[in-house]
Amino acid sequence: MSKLITISLCLYCRIAIAQYNDTTHYHVVLSAAGSINKTNTDKAYLLNNSLNFGIKKNNVVLNATNTWVYGKQNANLTNNDFSSSLFFNLYKTFKHFYYWGLLNYNTSYSLKVNNQLLAGAGIAYSLIDKKDAYLNISDGILYDQSNLLANLNYNTYRNSFRLQYHFAVKELITLDGSNFLQSSLSNSNDYIIRSTTTLGFKLRKWISLTTALTYNKMNITRSDNLTFTYGLVLDKYF
Repeated sequence: MSKLITISLCLYCRIAIAQYNDTTHYHVVLSAAGSINKTNTDKAYLLNNSLNFGIKKNNVVLNATNTWVYGKQNANLTNNDFSSSLFFNLYKTFKHFYYWGLLNYNTSYSLKVNNQLLAGAGIAYSLIDKKDAYLNISDGILYDQSNLLANLNYNTYRNSFRLQYHFAVKELITLDGSNFLQSSLSNSNDYIIRSTTTLGFKLRKWISLTTALTYNKMNITRSDNLTFTYGLVLDKYF
């Protein structure tokens, strides 16, 4: 099992829950995070970079996200994880409800995955949809085509359930979370957990001091990773 707990002080920018208004069309975020821990006998570092782009046109929101996590402890590789996602939301029915589609590619040393391609679609509904409080649930079906580190080719259909939330206190303190459970429809022992929780303290309208806890688990490879970071979030709409 591969597990890494990291604390970092850095520039950390990301796409949170994008709540576009009628005049917002673009959302661009570049992120860079990292940590170094050195003692007399040990040395470890972790780099976490991402590039995000979002666009809204009429009733469609399109987002593209790329992330790369690389780390070593002493001379041993702990993380070399890359993820690229393209996803859209289609708002064509009643209020607070939308359709979503996803295309996602992953390769992860820490989760023992050579290549993974996920593609699918589903529905989502916002139980709470306010400026200072947002709670959304979604569900859908994904097709998973993977090659694991043991050079095992693997494919399955997954049910993908997500719980997403955003809460703000007087626009000064924010709590954001995105949590996924992606279970195979044919193997109860094959499931993926992805969870990110972020606590932010706004310094300016588009700058926040944040702490973020991220956990990923792939049960079929008996591997997981855990990272804890803190730094700054720069969030800009155009």
